[in-house]
Amino acid sequence: MMQVSTYMQADLAIPTRQRLIDAAISVCSERGLHSATTREIAEVAGVNEVTLFRHFGSKEKLIAALFEQVLATLSESLNDTETDEQDLERNLSRYAQRHNELLTSNEALIRTIIGESKRHPEQARQVMCEAGRAKRELLIEYLRAAQKAGTVRKDIELGPAVDAFTGMLLAGMLRRTSFKDYVDYTADEYLRTIVDLFIRGIAASPSPDKPRRKSA
Repeated sequence: MMQVSTYMQADLAIPTRQRLIDAAISVCSERGLHSATTREIAEVAGVNEVTLFRHFGSKEKLIAALFEQVLATLSESLNDTETDEQDLERNLSRYAQRHNELLTSNEALIRTIIGESKRHPEQARQVMCEAGRAKRELLIEYLRAAQKAGTVRKDIELGPAVDAFTGMLLAGMLRRTSFKDYVDYTADEYLRTIVDLFIRGIAASPSPDKPRRKSA
């Protein structure tokens, strides 16, 4: 009998569709996307397999919904409150913190995705890319507005810059969780450092009477 996250079976107050998505995240993180079965997912969610197919139609569509939920969370990082193109440090620090929280809370699933990158169902992979594109465009849009405001260099290619920034966040999470005994800095120290490095790389030259702030 599978033991992964069976606590969800008792929480019937959660809507069935959400229980199935939560169960899919748990089972896929434990078993892998390819090995996870709809029977196991339904069992963990406390429903029968027929109910799973009634809500999603197929395992591929359920995994697609899983990706949508995990990745859509990040789109709130720069969208839940008003942003200020003049305050790169504040907004990028918040984005980095939210992004890191998302990565850390979904570490097992992210490792599964990386390990099975060539085995994902095509539809789920497509949805993952679409969701990733949405949050990527959100940050690009913010930085483009900052370019117009004069706080970000106009000669910077924003796509590669954003990919480098989010890539550092992913690499940091994987390193910290893989080599806990060998990392001699905290997550907050790492986030402050990469935000500082990123801003130093993209920021327009500060005016003489307003030097760039240093991280604490």
